Amino acid sequence: MSDMLIAQSPKDLPDLDYVLSRSGLELMQDIVAGKIPGPPIGATLGFRPILAEEGKVVFEGTPEFKVLNPLGTVHGGWYGTILDSCMACAVQTKLKKGQIYTTLEYKINIIRPIPTGTTVHAIGKVHHAGRSTGIADGEIVGVEDGKLYATGSTTCIVMQGPKG
Repeated sequence: MSDMLIAQSPKDLPDLDYVLSRSGLELMQDIVAGKIPGPPIGATLGFRPILAEEGKVVFEGTPEFKVLNPLGTVHGGWYGTILDSCMACAVQTKLKKGQIYTTLEYKINIIRPIPTGTTVHAIGKVHHAGRSTGIADGEIVGVEDGKLYATGSTTCIVMQGPKG
């Protein structure tokens, strides 16, 4: 995580004019390349985007002790957050300049527990990107073991960004 810029305060996030001047793909590629800071949620939960191409985004993460639940396993919210991030950001790669989006709903299926310290890839792929909605799915796969840990699906709402 140390090679990625992370926003430390609201002033570190790109301003809305900058966001709206870039396509969604350009914006995601700027974050992956370290040209602009990534959102602080990634640093908080231990994941970051490592690939952004049209219709596909990959996040890499390693759940640590701080994301465990009382039973000592990775909290379901960690699975949900990394899946929401990769799937929604995949939809973002299909946005035109001036468009914004947000997650409308998402669903996850946890297949097996991720052992603490295991590095995983969360892979989001777009199935539909239209005028008002984007649909994507995702999966969490172990980098070393190749195991499928969880799957997810999302619907995002696509909107025109605010003017001036």
